Amino acid sequence: MSISGPDILVRTLSSPHVTDKHGNVWSYHSRSDHHSKVACWGILFDVLRASALLRKHVKDGRVGFGINHEMRDFQHDRKKNLDLVICLPASGSSSGRTMADLALHYGIELTNGERKELSELPVLREMPVGNVLIALEAKACMTAHQRALPRLYDELNSSHQTVHGAHDAAISAGVVMINISERFLSPDLNKKNRSSEPDWSTHVQPRSVEITMDKVGQLPRRSKTGISGYDALGIVVIECVNDGSAVKLHTKPPAPQPQDNYNYTAMIDRMRGLHDTRFAQI
Repeated sequence: MSISGPDILVRTLSSPHVTDKHGNVWSYHSRSDHHSKVACWGILFDVLRASALLRKHVKDGRVGFGINHEMRDFQHDRKKNLDLVICLPASGSSSGRTMADLALHYGIELTNGERKELSELPVLREMPVGNVLIALEAKACMTAHQRALPRLYDELNSSHQTVHGAHDAAISAGVVMINISERFLSPDLNKKNRSSEPDWSTHVQPRSVEITMDKVGQLPRRSKTGISGYDALGIVVIECVNDGSAVKLHTKPPAPQPQDNYNYTAMIDRMRGLHDTRFAQI
């Protein structure tokens, strides 16, 4: 099974894509969703390569995807925008952008081999969203880890609640990107002063990553429909100084190892298995 989402993520973030109003260019900016969209694109790429059934449904025109789709919880009337969903097309819908179009739009950097694999996949298109099959939510914790934990937890927890309040059978998947760098150039603290007097944030590592992983581990997870929780959840640990230098993937502990529940490859395999079981007859 080809898996390259985390590599695509750090490769793409290594070439800064977000420009603030002061002209600073950033790999990561908390007020941009670029990193989330890149992470979700990589997950979609990995799941599509992993699932022969999903590829068949795409080839047959049965499924599409939606970006920033607003889901409304039928039970409590909550609403939330999801980064990316795989869905049945709404009645009378017309097709839009493809995965390749999104790669260009977000500046996603692929190797020649990945580009070839993408060209050989059936063309998955953006469509008006009907019933949701898979809903993806991507979040990041890059600095001030402990202070960020309550909001990180609340945003992730509300995601699966809204997804399953709308479609109980839908696969709610989340990925959390955590920074293990010991120092970080925060866009919030470095605006006009970035080039002249940079203000560095420092982190105690690996403790900052460990407490974030512990908080993510408190999120409810489910092994069957009818109860609350994530169907699949992954953690990717990166090293990002955010000064324009290369972003690196961190795979040693405390990053989840192959046998761990939050390992990225295990998340993709779980998503594939759940999709192929729940949606074989769509």
